[in-house]
Amino acid sequence: MNRRIILVLCAAQFVMVLDSSVMNVSISQLVEDFDTSVTTIQAIITAYALVMAATMIVGGKIGDIIGRRKAFAIGMAVYGTGSLLTAVSWNVGVLFLGWSVLEGLGAALVLPALTALVAGNFEGSQRAQVYGLLGGVSGAAVAVGPILGGWTTANLSWRYVFVGEVVVVLGILAMTRYLGDAPSEGPRPKLDVVGALLAGVGIALAVYGVLQSSSWGWITPRNSPIEPFGFSLTLFVIAAGLLLIWALFRWMAHLEARGDEPLFHRNLLDISPVRSGLSMFMLQNVILMGVFFILPLYLQVVQGFDAFETGVRMLPISVTLLLSAVLAPKLSGRVGPRRVVRIGVGALLVAVVITLTQVSPEIDRLWFSIAMAVLGTGMGMVSSQLPNVVQSSVGDAQRSEAGGLQATAMQLGSAIGTALMGAVVIGSLASAVDRNVTANPAISEGVKAGVSLQLQAGVGFVPADTVRTAALDAGVSPEETEELVSDYQDAQIDALRLGLLVAGFVVLGGFVVAAGLPRRLGVSESAAAPSGP
Repeated sequence: MNRRIILVLCAAQFVMVLDSSVMNVSISQLVEDFDTSVTTIQAIITAYALVMAATMIVGGKIGDIIGRRKAFAIGMAVYGTGSLLTAVSWNVGVLFLGWSVLEGLGAALVLPALTALVAGNFEGSQRAQVYGLLGGVSGAAVAVGPILGGWTTANLSWRYVFVGEVVVVLGILAMTRYLGDAPSEGPRPKLDVVGALLAGVGIALAVYGVLQSSSWGWITPRNSPIEPFGFSLTLFVIAAGLLLIWALFRWMAHLEARGDEPLFHRNLLDISPVRSGLSMFMLQNVILMGVFFILPLYLQVVQGFDAFETGVRMLPISVTLLLSAVLAPKLSGRVGPRRVVRIGVGALLVAVVITLTQVSPEIDRLWFSIAMAVLGTGMGMVSSQLPNVVQSSVGDAQRSEAGGLQATAMQLGSAIGTALMGAVVIGSLASAVDRNVTANPAISEGVKAGVSLQLQAGVGFVPADTVRTAALDAGVSPEETEELVSDYQDAQIDALRLGLLVAGFVVLGGFVVAAGLPRRLGVSESAAAPSGP
C-alpha cells in the first residue's frame, strides 16, 4: 500500500475529528480569556457540529461536481484558515467565525471526499484495511482530544492546539498531489440549490433541537426561551426540522420524476447494506458520545481527576480501538462484516456492564482500565467495517453522496448521544437527590423544602465541595450540610449508573441494526446502486 496516501488520509481524518473533543476540557479557560460565559463557549462548540451536520450532504455533492481531490484540498484550506483565525482570535465573534463556521464548512467538504478518495485509491482487502485504519484514527482522536487539550491548556495555551492544526493542514496540502482522484462517472452533476437549503436548514433545526434539549427540557420547559402552549421549545424546533427534511424528500422525488438532478439519489436508501450501515453509523456515535459524556463526569467530578488525568484513565480506549480497527478487516475477510460488527457490539455490551459495576465512590483502576480496553476493542471492530460496507454497496458516481450521508449520520448520532445521556443523567440526578434528601431523617423539614425549591430551579453535576460550600453559605448547619453532601454523592453514582444502563440498552439495539449488514462483502458489491434515478 502507498504509505504517503495513507498518511495524508489518516492525518486529515484525525484533525477533522479532533475538534469534537479537544476543547471541551478547556471551556473555563476560554471563558476567562474572552470574558464571556460558559453558555457562549458551549454554543460555539455546538455550532461546529451543527455546521458540519447541516452542510455535509452538500459538501459531498460539491465533491461530485468539482472532483473529490479538489474538494478535499479546498476543504483542507478552508479548515486551515479557520484554525489559524481561531488561534489568533481576539474576541468571541472571531472565535465563532474561525472555529464554528470555517472549520465546520471545511470539514463538510473534506470528510465525504475523503471517504470517496479511499475507494478511488485502494481496492479489495487494502480498501477494507484503510477504512478500518481511518475508523481507528477517528476513535483515537475522540479519546486523545481531552488529553491533548488538557495538557496544552495547562502547560501552554489552548491556542497552540489550533496552531498545531494549521501545521498539520499545511503538511496535508503539500502531500495532496500524491492522491489519485476519484472521478464521477457520466456527465458532471449539478447542485440542487433548493434541496441544499431544505437539507441544511432541516438538519440544522433537528440537531439544534436535540442539542438544546438538556437546557430547554424535552417537554416540561426549564430554560426554554419561549413556551408554546406551555411546553418546551425543543419538540417544536425538532418538528420543524423534520418537516423540512420531509419536504426535501418530496422535492427530490419531484426532480427525479422530471429527470433533473436531486441533491442525492433516494435509491441509495433502498439498498439494505447502505441503510443498515448508516443506521449503525448513527448508533455507533450515540454510544460513543454518550459514554464519553458519562465517563468524564465520573472521573473529573466524582473522582476529582483533572483533564489530563482523565485522558490518561481513558487512554486504553484509544490504544485498543486503533489496534482492533486495523486487525478487524482481516477477520471480516474470514467471517464477514456482519459477524465482526456483532462481535464488536458484544464487546461494547461487556464493557458497559463492567463499567456499570465499577462506577462507585472508590475507583478500581485495574477493572476500569479493562473496561476501557474492551470498550475500545468493540468500537474499533464496529467502526472498521461500516465505511467499507457503505462504499462497496454503491457505484463510483455515488461515493461522495454516500460519504455525505454517512458523515451526517455520525453527526446526528453524536448530537443524540450527548443530548440523551445529558437528559438521563441530569434528570436522574435531580430525582435521586430529591428521593435521598426526603428519606433522610437527619435533615430538617426546612432544609428539605429549600432543596426542593432548588431542584425545581435546576440541578447541576458539580463536585461535592461545591454543594458543601453552597449549603454552608445558605446557612445550613455543618451537620446537615454533610448529610446533604452524602445524599448528593449517592445521587451522582445512581445517575451515572442509570446513564450507563441506558447506554447498554442502546448497545443491544446494535444487534438488531446489524442484521441488515451483509454476511459477505461481495454480496453488497454485486448489488451496487445505479448512478442515477
